[in-house]
Amino acid sequence: MFKTAFATALVLSAQYAAADNAVIENVRAVQTDGLWTFDVTISHGDEGWGHFADAWRILDGSGNQIAIRELIHPHVDEQPLTRSLSGVAIPPGVTEVGVQARDTIAGWGQDIKKVKLK
Repeated sequence: MFKTAFATALVLSAQYAAADNAVIENVRAVQTDGLWTFDVTISHGDEGWGHFADAWRILDGSGNQIAIRELIHPHVDEQPLTRSLSGVAIPPGVTEVGVQARDTIAGWGQDIKKVKLK
């Protein structure tokens, strides 16, 4: 039983290691009437329902989530893909945000794209 559990853990860890993180390729942020619209382009090796980029989020300088854009299905044949999020209220005094992507296997990527707000 131990050998079976160990083998299963080894296979799962290999799958996790092979899972590529979603990458933020580009971010466009535009302010209108005090609220922001973010157009975010991400790329990821979506494989179908079992493994796909499923969200991106906007973070303040302390890593607190300001807003999130969920991606509800895989985009196997649409890479890279751009999705928007409108009506984002940025707290006063915040002049730079981070954008981070997530996929269904690796979770939130370690890379955070910094965006200066103008």
